[in-house]
Amino acid sequence: MQFLLAFIVVGPLVGAVAALLPAPPGLKGKSPGQAVLRHGVTVTGAILLAAIVLALGFDRDHPSKMQATTDIKWIPTLNVRIHLGIDGISLPLLVLTALLTFLCALYSYFKMPSGPSPKAFVALLLVLESGTLATFAVLDLLLFFLAFEMVLIPMYFLIARWGGDQRQAAAWKFILYTLLGSVVMLLGLLLIGLKTGTFDMVALATDNGRGMTTSVQVIAVLAIGIGLAVKTPMWPLHSWLPDAHTAAPTVGSVLLAGVLLKMGTYGFVRIVLPIAPEGMHRFAPYLAAFAVAGIIYGSLACLALAKRGSKGDLKRLIAYSSVGHMGFVLLGIASMTPTGVNGALFANIAHGLITGLLFFLVGALKDRYGTADLDTLSGATGAALYGRAPRLGGLLAFAAVASLGLPGLAGFWGEMLSMFGAFDPADGLSRPAFLTFVAIAAVGTLLTAAYLLVVVRRVCMGTPSEQPQEPRIVDVQAYEVASWSPLVALTVLAGLWPAVLLGLTDPAVHKLLAGGKS
Repeated sequence: MQFLLAFIVVGPLVGAVAALLPAPPGLKGKSPGQAVLRHGVTVTGAILLAAIVLALGFDRDHPSKMQATTDIKWIPTLNVRIHLGIDGISLPLLVLTALLTFLCALYSYFKMPSGPSPKAFVALLLVLESGTLATFAVLDLLLFFLAFEMVLIPMYFLIARWGGDQRQAAAWKFILYTLLGSVVMLLGLLLIGLKTGTFDMVALATDNGRGMTTSVQVIAVLAIGIGLAVKTPMWPLHSWLPDAHTAAPTVGSVLLAGVLLKMGTYGFVRIVLPIAPEGMHRFAPYLAAFAVAGIIYGSLACLALAKRGSKGDLKRLIAYSSVGHMGFVLLGIASMTPTGVNGALFANIAHGLITGLLFFLVGALKDRYGTADLDTLSGATGAALYGRAPRLGGLLAFAAVASLGLPGLAGFWGEMLSMFGAFDPADGLSRPAFLTFVAIAAVGTLLTAAYLLVVVRRVCMGTPSEQPQEPRIVDVQAYEVASWSPLVALTVLAGLWPAVLLGLTDPAVHKLLAGGKS
């Protein structure tokens, strides 16, 4: 199992190097470009298969225990170790990353975004996968920082070289925001390591902050929290996200929303909560306040974009919706309760599945219509998607109702549990304040339903009198079915059987909040 986890983390890097090398004569086929894209599908498929085998071999009876561990000395003078391992918190995120990257590679094989050489595209995609997988697998603070930063360069180039309009400006905004946040986060991580004498995340979680004074914890949480909040993204540090999503190619948007945003919230759960609990306790009300502000802000921004005549971009709307959805995740974490943190972890996975599917669908709409402008999509030339491409319209409506939290689908449980956790927060947190936050978040759920239903009505239903004159467009194709079906199936499965995820996360969360004690 430990070799399997090491292969999952390192395998994409080896595949990235191989993608840049000349293809063997027998594997070139008719098109060298298709050959390297096929290489990307093969490598990401192998990583996904290894992740599934790892999940099947995971001891579900002891999900709070670190499994498949590797612990090797790396920089003895700093006490930095190559420490890998997974538990019930990190395993679902590891599998989600492997799945989404494989589906993006498969989609790109048939629908490569316009831009430079496919070789560079595949290599960057694999480096991005390795960095995200490493973030969820490493158990050393400095290794976590390196993995956290490793994803920035490939995502920058994916946006800047294969993106759409305004891609250079969006890519620069993305890299500057995240780098500045990461510099501050590094200072907090170094402070913890210097004050405790170790960077080992398991040992620090077990110590549960006892090796640091309250003032040191407060400073560490502030520094680390800023870096994580930028990546999450938390309002008001979110402004890089809409531009990045709007300019990114389809697969870039899928990975940015489905995987990269989760790195920030995972850092709050894995590092801030267990390692500096007193510092987190001081900042929890402020984190909750920013979280609910993001929920309302994201929803209102989406309503403004969905309004007729606003020239709102559908990709931009979904990006703003992510600000609101990640607000629910942060609210659950801020409650510092098992219920809230479990809800946050569940919402993480649900958001990755549903928003990944939404960005795939918007990319398909843009390919067919040449634009993601809502006024164009809902106008005379683009109205009534149900009548013109019924399967595509049905999938868009499904993803929308899943995103608004329809009971029975994955989006419901995470947001509900996050609000339940905030309804009765941890001891010492102001319950009246958190009740106010819950009430505001509840208004956010209504606003979320409003803008998503407006989108479905405008894009899918159109004007009945115009439907007979509208020509049909290409409906969902075979490669799109292959790329999207797993996300649909898992959205339904997680909604109908939430114990699949909660059975993994709940024991691990209890242990984490109890200071490493089961």
